[in-house]
Amino acid sequence: MKQIHIHIVDDHSLFREGLKFLLARCSFVAHISESENGVEFLAFMKQNNVDVVLMDIEMPQMDGVTATKTILAQKPDVKIIALSMYGYEHYYTRMIDAGACGFLLKNSNFDDVQRAISEVLEGKNYFSPTILKAIIGNMNRRQAEKMQQSELTEREIEILYNICKGFSNAEIAEKLFISKRTVDKHRENLLLKTHAHNTAGLVIFAIRNGLFEI
Repeated sequence: MKQIHIHIVDDHSLFREGLKFLLARCSFVAHISESENGVEFLAFMKQNNVDVVLMDIEMPQMDGVTATKTILAQKPDVKIIALSMYGYEHYYTRMIDAGACGFLLKNSNFDDVQRAISEVLEGKNYFSPTILKAIIGNMNRRQAEKMQQSELTEREIEILYNICKGFSNAEIAEKLFISKRTVDKHRENLLLKTHAHNTAGLVIFAIRNGLFEI
């Protein structure tokens, strides 16, 4: 893994210090910076670039959802991993809609933190195992909103499967022997049909609807 700059946004200094201590021991971390709320984070980002942001959701002055939406509108390549004490559905769905590509519970093992960073840098998504269980557990409750598998074409399901496996549009095109432009169009259709805002949203849709094992 390349040397990266990680930024921690959290209003609890003790939590930031603990996370910095652990991250500093990772060979792939070149620099660690921090902010205690969204306002301070956005001010920092005006003068700096980072690779990965570990973003708390509930903070004074500006919460993580607003900060995530704002920074990704300015710097869409930044990878945002949400941090929360709670695994409630409205927490992770709001962050996913804002553009986060990962969600970690604060009681996660540090191995999960490293795994999440590695996954998002590869263009994939990462959710704490507890979050994935919660999504699956909510499937029955969401039956009324559930889109039937038959509403997706066979090719769209095939594209969705490969998206969930973390393949890029170009890689999917090569695997399926079709043009990248065709894959781009299928992805657009999937986003429209599933009402997802991004790749993470497509993964959540696939899990909720039990289309295949992720």
